[in-house]
Amino acid sequence: MNKQLIISCQALEDEPLHSPFIMGKMALAASLGGASGIRANSVADIQAIKKEVNIPIIGIIKETYTDSDVVITPTLKEVKLLYEEGVDVIAFDATARIRPGRLRLETFVSAVKEQFPDQKLMADVSTAEEAHHAEKCGVNLVATTLVGYTEYTAGHDPLTVLEEIIQSTRVPVIAEGNIDTPEKAKQALVLGAKAVVVGSAVTRPQCITKKFNEKMRELDEVKDMKSTKRGQQR
Repeated sequence: MNKQLIISCQALEDEPLHSPFIMGKMALAASLGGASGIRANSVADIQAIKKEVNIPIIGIIKETYTDSDVVITPTLKEVKLLYEEGVDVIAFDATARIRPGRLRLETFVSAVKEQFPDQKLMADVSTAEEAHHAEKCGVNLVATTLVGYTEYTAGHDPLTVLEEIIQSTRVPVIAEGNIDTPEKAKQALVLGAKAVVVGSAVTRPQCITKKFNEKMRELDEVKDMKSTKRGQQR
């Protein structure tokens, strides 16, 4: 997947498109549009997607544990399910946040590699330091998936962090997370990303609609300001 586009086809339980059937068709549409890979959440969605397309899949399972904020493939249980289903890459949260059971990242990765030595692993990170740590743990890829989503990276620019990671690590780096325009995707490749993952900007119509609506409402705000100003001048 060198210099290619990967589309994240995900919909959580509280979203209108939550359905393995819909995600399968979403993946098919992405493939027809030129996507070279799919990122998918849950075994059910992955199985549905496999029926529609024959392109590489990055698999994750989002699971909530009460003792941790880590959600993306947080434990060996989720890794095992993805491995048994058969995905090309398993991605997991590799941030500095506390993992379920307070398991250290190096211990988690070591256990995964021991049980599933042939499985390719991708670390979802939010900083260059986390990427470097994940590289030392032995992952195959790192991705900027969580830039801006950890409490200590709020407001950080994903492309800036991407460049920092590319300059400080040797493993291939995937641009992901808030890559919401074609221009940003292109810039990510210019910076040296191996591939680009795009999600909400393509596959979450509620988010796309909200962006359009917010931008259009700016006109109403301008009109209100002008009307108020005229009223004050009278």
